[in-house]
Amino acid sequence: MLSVDHISMEFSSRPVLDDISFLINRKERIALVGKNGAGKTTLLRLIAGEYQPTSGRISKETDMTIGYLPQMMLFQDDRTLRDEVMTVLTSNDLKQHQTTSNNDEARFIAEMDRTIIGLGFERKDFDRPCSEFSGGWRMRIELAKILLRHPDLLLLDEPTNHLDIESIQWLEDFLKTSPSAVLMVSHDRAFIDNVCGRTIEITLGRIYDYNVNYSRFVELRKERHEQQVRAYQNQQKMIQDTEEFIERFRYKATKAVQVQSRIKQLEKLERLEVDLEDTSRLNLRFPPAPRSGDYPIIVEELRKDFGTHTVFHDVTFTIKRGEKVAFVGKNGEGKTTLVKCIMGQLDYMGTLKIGHNVKIGYFAQNQAALLDENLTVFETIDYVAVGDIRTKIRDILGAFMFGGEASEKKVKVLSGGERSRLAMIRLLLEPCNLLILDEPTNHLDMQSKDVLKAALQDFNGTLICVSHDRDFLNGLVSKVYEFGGGRVKEHLGGIYDFLRAKKIDSLQELEKKNTDRSADRAQNTDLITPTSAKLDYAAQKALAAERRKKEKAIAETEEAIAALEAQQAQIEQQLADPQNQTAELFQKYESVKHQIEQKLYEWEILSE
Repeated sequence: MLSVDHISMEFSSRPVLDDISFLINRKERIALVGKNGAGKTTLLRLIAGEYQPTSGRISKETDMTIGYLPQMMLFQDDRTLRDEVMTVLTSNDLKQHQTTSNNDEARFIAEMDRTIIGLGFERKDFDRPCSEFSGGWRMRIELAKILLRHPDLLLLDEPTNHLDIESIQWLEDFLKTSPSAVLMVSHDRAFIDNVCGRTIEITLGRIYDYNVNYSRFVELRKERHEQQVRAYQNQQKMIQDTEEFIERFRYKATKAVQVQSRIKQLEKLERLEVDLEDTSRLNLRFPPAPRSGDYPIIVEELRKDFGTHTVFHDVTFTIKRGEKVAFVGKNGEGKTTLVKCIMGQLDYMGTLKIGHNVKIGYFAQNQAALLDENLTVFETIDYVAVGDIRTKIRDILGAFMFGGEASEKKVKVLSGGERSRLAMIRLLLEPCNLLILDEPTNHLDMQSKDVLKAALQDFNGTLICVSHDRDFLNGLVSKVYEFGGGRVKEHLGGIYDFLRAKKIDSLQELEKKNTDRSADRAQNTDLITPTSAKLDYAAQKALAAERRKKEKAIAETEEAIAALEAQQAQIEQQLADPQNQTAELFQKYESVKHQIEQKLYEWEILSE
């Protein structure tokens, strides 16, 4: 269906992909894996036609259609959710697969409803303007549009980042039965394990293609790494022995022919490399947690309202010292709101007690914004590290993709994802006995998640983790609190115990009318949007003014990003000609690239 033939790609003379080739067949579902920065997104953009390779070519069948969901998009229109998704009916991609007769349109509307609801929206959201939704929900709208086009090939870059557990399961089931081929980047191990039967790894510009799911790939990769290490060690010994022979007999006439033969042998030798940095043995530990009281968190009859909207009510639970629990549920059900109540950032009704000697370490989704922009990555961590951990700072930074020169970058030039990872490392090194993590894995690759998970499993304090990552929560938490319909329900056991119980509950509820699920809920973020509450006139006026100010700032940032991206594209065209590849132009390219990253981060913060 599509072939990648000897593709190479360079940015600023730095090779990202080096002579790679592979085929994508119809209905194949492929996981594209590798460390952050390995070139996964670059490869997707090449296949989508957004980039042109430095060399090689990509060939596809005639009339083949591609649907591409990038990690970040710019949204500008004011259509309603329904109208925005209905634009798919007039898209060229859809016309290649069906006509738009009345019958086809009716079938499309039924499928559209199922898809939108599957991705977490409710029917009352259908007529809301898209501008009312946050960036994460807008990404779901774009995903719905792509899925409804039924392209021959789906390119998905981190599709689960903005989905809750129920929506991830729906997408998982959808992709497993879809006739489209799928090539996806995801750091959700359970998701790609359940969907994909083939794994392509990018490392050091090369690819390794395995016709197995991700879990089996990890085993085979470990075997490959061990083989590479043995082959490398054997070659190094052979080189050493050969060089010793040459040195010993270099000036003996009777050995001249043999010496010359060995010299030529070394010159022709293709030197082996070990292409995997093995950090599997990195043992990252939290500082010992100071002892807290027996019950770090006690909640009784807790209630939180925003105007006339009730986020949750009658919430009662107790978290014991040393317990590790998960907060799960659809987006907008109040998980982050309850966390903010615990942190004292929101008022509430009812009782919420923080236990004796509780020291909280908190990772919020906007934690990255609190970093000092003028420090380097290394300085940011060095500032908080104490004791023996100081000797391992560079190892820790390497495990979280800040190895080598990256550790000397200033925080102000880091992307939003890089800042989140840095904020996470900083938190790991600060002494606390109650950790509260709000979506900690969104910007971590699988290796970094493994390092973090192992550290959390060894952590001797109390943990509250808000997450939709089933694999990350599996084996980490022993209790699950489910948020939904204004209530918080306690489930004993791990995340998969909870999911199994939920499936049984869902079967029992099939014959019931879904009246309970139509309760008012904020779909934008855990904080209800200003339009959802009947505020007094003065408050509405103030909120409207603040909203206009933010919307103006977002629009200005989007314009700046568009201008910078146009400038970047122009420079890339110039760099395609070897005669233009000057140090000055490369420097300009890097400068524009950093400006784009900074503006994207500003846009991300403003949108949230």
